[in-house]
Amino acid sequence: MYLSKEWKSEIFEKHGKSVTDTGSAEGQVALFTTRIAHLTGHLKKNKHDFSTQLSLQKLVGKRRALLAYLYKKDIARYRAIIKALALRDIIK
Repeated sequence: MYLSKEWKSEIFEKHGKSVTDTGSAEGQVALFTTRIAHLTGHLKKNKHDFSTQLSLQKLVGKRRALLAYLYKKDIARYRAIIKALALRDIIK
């Protein structure tokens, strides 16, 4: 798989609370963002790969739901992860 254990632990260490904290919303959003970027690059080369397109849409939906949860529960954490991952141009 394109995401090794070391790569994932680096993502969770940078955006989560610790390496072992794989369930935090920030860590999950960062992981989803990495996977979305990879799948987007794949789809640019393989336009008719519809199963990957469906997977990408599901990942975007999961990330969007987690961001909505963060926005509702803790706006400071939401703004921090948006800024760290450069997901939006304008922060609410």
